[in-house]
Amino acid sequence: KTPPLSRQLSFTTLLLAVVVCRATQDYGYKDVEEPTLGDSQYGSLWPLPQKVQMSTVAFKLSGVSFQIVDAKESSSGASCSLLQNAYRRYDEYIFPISRMQGQNKKKAFASVSELQVWITSADSECDNYPSVTSDESCECPGMMFVFLVGALSQVPYSQSISDINRTEIQDFPRFTHRGLLLDSSRHFLPIKVILANLEAMAWNKFNVFHWHIVDDPSFPYMSRTFPQLSQQGAYHPYTHVYTPSDVKMIIEFARLRGIRVVSEFDTPGHTQSWGKGQKDLLTPCYSGASPSGSFGPVNPILNTTYDFMAMFFKEVSTVFPDAYIHLGGDEVDFSCWKSNPDIQKFMAQQGFGTDYSKLESFYIQRLLDIVTTTNKGYMIWQEVIDNGVKLKADTLIHVWKGNQQQYQAEMARVTASGYQALLSTPWYLNRISYGQDWQAAYKADPQDFNGTDAQKKLVVGGEACLWGEYVDATNLTPRLWPRASAVGERLWSDKDVKDTNDAYSRLIQHQKRTVLFNYVAYYKI
Repeated sequence: KTPPLSRQLSFTTLLLAVVVCRATQDYGYKDVEEPTLGDSQYGSLWPLPQKVQMSTVAFKLSGVSFQIVDAKESSSGASCSLLQNAYRRYDEYIFPISRMQGQNKKKAFASVSELQVWITSADSECDNYPSVTSDESCECPGMMFVFLVGALSQVPYSQSISDINRTEIQDFPRFTHRGLLLDSSRHFLPIKVILANLEAMAWNKFNVFHWHIVDDPSFPYMSRTFPQLSQQGAYHPYTHVYTPSDVKMIIEFARLRGIRVVSEFDTPGHTQSWGKGQKDLLTPCYSGASPSGSFGPVNPILNTTYDFMAMFFKEVSTVFPDAYIHLGGDEVDFSCWKSNPDIQKFMAQQGFGTDYSKLESFYIQRLLDIVTTTNKGYMIWQEVIDNGVKLKADTLIHVWKGNQQQYQAEMARVTASGYQALLSTPWYLNRISYGQDWQAAYKADPQDFNGTDAQKKLVVGGEACLWGEYVDATNLTPRLWPRASAVGERLWSDKDVKDTNDAYSRLIQHQKRTVLFNYVAYYKI
């Protein structure tokens, strides 16, 4: 995944290409039906670049002498900490053994001694956060890297000198939004787990971390304005919370890898944990004429609700620098609203009759007006537009419901209305099935629906989602990877990259690399 350098060489594309020079080696993992190396002409490249032209001309690459440097013509140099950080990070990934052992450079020999990175943009944006307009394209004419020569695929892992062949790459992402959702409410995810998976996201060229940070079960986000929310709503007020410094660290860790962090604070449903620390925020449910003692969604008829939301989202907008906030809006249970006599009276006054989707729309519209004052754009789940809420033209509609036919119809409706769309339905990775279920994710395409070319252009990408009902720190990584890698290639590579046999050959090698790097990253973080 590339750093957020606008109109630039895609630096990490270069580096990932270098990384794969070691990926075809035998790290000791044996798969029962592992395809032979060379089944794919592209070796272990993942995701596949837009254009690749290989040569049989081979060169030596030494782990004790090779270095990554700024080209003299580059608009960014030693002052760009983002690039310098990336150079060091990928140097360790490309040559983990030689760097850890600190081998003497005088012993090395190499035909390729350095990779020069040339940033052509006048404004390299080294100190900025990644954005929806970040340019991730690159052109690598005649660069001498990418693949180990197949005959040397069994070079021992401890060896620090490898053969690479000359390869030319032109690359850019198919979609600008390539996201991964992690749920830290149902099971608290330690900081280390989140950081390790951000690292894995970068290896697979995901560029948006959708942080579903709070939900019904717990409220781990520590708010400066409303500290009682996590004190009362988190699983534990000290050990199972994300402090302001934690959040800042995650955002910075992601920034250095070109990853946007989009926070989600879902309302009016999925808010049981909110009510523990904020009095009168939730709707009292009734059993007959008396309160039942339970609570439903956010109470949409009180002015205090909107006072709270205004203050809370003002804080959120300053904590999370991304241009967008995900506001949820899904799965609102109307039963509690229907039972409450005050809600019933308000419905009659507003002329809503018994259509509680109108009450939901009333709440959502006021919330969107609040968020608009923070100069943030917003993403919402598809129920919001399904219920007819008036939205800004640049709203992102997140499609997640239904089978293939239903979500394709939804994508067509959303884009026909002129809204940008984001797909997740086929990429709910918490749903697992026996065997090679990554193939179903690989074959799904967010632009596969009946619509005009103009509608297809409104599809900004998609997100893989890993909800946390049955996922915690112990099983998140193996549940997620390499299945999410299939989504990564679908969102990055050309739409005609569809050969599952070729993909399997590359993916099985990429998984070995991911396992190794995950181990290195987890214990280094």
